Amino acid sequence: MDSIQVLLENAAKASAEIRVLSNEKKKDLLVRLAASLCENIDEIVAANKKDLSQIPDTDPKKDRLMLNPQRINALSESLIDVSNLADPTNKILLEYKHPKGLFIQKKTVSLGVVGVIYESRPNVTIDVAALCIRSGNVCVLRGGSDAFFSNTCLVSIIQEVLEEFGLDTNIVQLFPTDRKFIVELLSATSYIDIIIPRGSEQLIKYVRENSLVPVIETGAGVCHTYVEESADLQKAADIITNAKVTRPAVCNALDTVLVDQAVAAELLKLLAPQLKEFQVEIFADEPSFEILMQHNYPYLVKAEPEDFGREFLDYKCSMKVVDGFESALLHISKYSSKHSEAIVSENNSLCDRFLNEVDAAAVYSNASTRFTDGGEFGLGAEIGISTQKLHARGPFALEKLVTEKWIVKGDGQVR
Repeated sequence: MDSIQVLLENAAKASAEIRVLSNEKKKDLLVRLAASLCENIDEIVAANKKDLSQIPDTDPKKDRLMLNPQRINALSESLIDVSNLADPTNKILLEYKHPKGLFIQKKTVSLGVVGVIYESRPNVTIDVAALCIRSGNVCVLRGGSDAFFSNTCLVSIIQEVLEEFGLDTNIVQLFPTDRKFIVELLSATSYIDIIIPRGSEQLIKYVRENSLVPVIETGAGVCHTYVEESADLQKAADIITNAKVTRPAVCNALDTVLVDQAVAAELLKLLAPQLKEFQVEIFADEPSFEILMQHNYPYLVKAEPEDFGREFLDYKCSMKVVDGFESALLHISKYSSKHSEAIVSENNSLCDRFLNEVDAAAVYSNASTRFTDGGEFGLGAEIGISTQKLHARGPFALEKLVTEKWIVKGDGQVR
């Protein structure tokens, strides 16, 4: 293939069909797709195993790529959840009678054609397709080569369901993984209405700097947890451990522990054995390094400046001892990617200050950052976590896959 021009044209044509699809038909389509995923579990797992076979077992990103029966069933359930959400289109936002007799109305409408460029995580294929169908959008998917077999299988199942409903299969398309087509996709202003990159910082930066199509970033997650001196330290240790080890290769996993110097020794005594169990490598500043050495922590490295503000995506984190609340806020302000930030404290006043003053898409007091997720927030599913401030911030889900249209009805009025 020399060009994706025909694929782009097909996507634009399909937009007219999905845009006018009724609420009930969109719901029915997603319910049928949920059933189809369950019916084709063996086929999906077989395709996924081809992708997994190309990645070493030691690579933590392998977990992001894996589709097992449990995860496929969860994807099926998420499709039902999305189908049960209210249709975000055709909502009347404003209407009034103009002094000249015009009837003016503003309502929500679908975006049109949504392009998503992503890496690994084949679950994104289903999440994006479901959200776009429910919101009356076409989606063009450009997954990574590491998930080629999984994505191809999933899109084939989606297109079979579209065909079963008598719809244009170009409503959901999988574009080639060849990198030479990315530039063509990013410059397709006549066909693509919005581009959403989801993946590494390098991918997001490349799309942001090279796209002529409007971009909504789903940014990297450099997530901090600050343990303030009044904290319940066992609670803090459990929160940190959960945020780091449950799924270290996802964007809402913890990257940096900040601990008040007044409780550093006591906290690290509790935390060290919990992180040791998962062989978490800690890049520690001088004070925390000395404390962890006293506890014979085996996976310990002296932190370099570049270890702060780093998204690890692995069983690794950085650690810094701070001399109070203000120092913690300054550190977070300097190094945060504005994704998810947390404080553990029994001081309600400081918790409120943290929640109000820290600039991030999601802020937490006394809870793990791992909750930053479209499903956990009751949004059904998500395309990603947006760290920017225009149009969408935080879990970028169904409610944000629309724009606005003004409708004006007259009877011969001129200005």
